[in-house]
Amino acid sequence: MIYRVFRFYADGFRNLPGWGRSLWIIILIKLFIMFVILKLFLMPDFLNRKFDTRDERGKYILEQLTE
Repeated sequence: MIYRVFRFYADGFRNLPGWGRSLWIIILIKLFIMFVILKLFLMPDFLNRKFDTRDERGKYILEQLTE
């Protein structure tokens, strides 16, 4: 069953026209930018820098959620 699904998608991508492949490349580049590049710049690791142990991080999160 898994092999049949894989073959279905592989045949579909193999038979794409040139503009379809270009479109998929653009989509993959945009996803890479959204999830990798923007995470590095916009989502700093606040908890690891502020607290040393896992218990301190847990207490801080619980405190923030219950306030």
